Amino acid sequence: MRSFSNLWFWIVLAVVWSSASHWVLGVPYDMVSRAKRRGGQDAEDLTDLLRINTGRILYIIEEAGLWIIAAGMFFLTGFFILGWFYAVEIAQALFLLGFPMAIVSMLSVRTARGLRNQDDNLDAVYRRLARHRLSVQAIGMVSIFVTAMWGMYVNLSIGVLGG
Repeated sequence: MRSFSNLWFWIVLAVVWSSASHWVLGVPYDMVSRAKRRGGQDAEDLTDLLRINTGRILYIIEEAGLWIIAAGMFFLTGFFILGWFYAVEIAQALFLLGFPMAIVSMLSVRTARGLRNQDDNLDAVYRRLARHRLSVQAIGMVSIFVTAMWGMYVNLSIGVLGG
């Protein structure tokens, strides 16, 4: 159950953050930049996909948001307690993956609510999506840094102290 010395954990960490920064509200960011550059049909496709995805996100939050938050906090609290009070390394790794993604999820809901009424102003939509992506990338960089520092600390303390 060693996580921080396992290559697969670091691959998963990279894939999670790469995917999170590429898919902005369920829309690939290259589609956003192509719509901004070309306009026309690409912009219509983007607005259609954003309308569908933001509607889906907001519907899920309105119907089951409280339950999703409660379940997420239950698991994150469990991972935190198991990880740092009982020294279960896999729980530490899952917390370090899950907690920042919970922040990104809340940010996505906030962005979806902001986009609900901006379908007619494409420049504002592009700015909001770019700002959202930049925020996700910043959260990802901090998360990867903190996870790497904690992982090195765990690996070095196990190596020095012998377990």
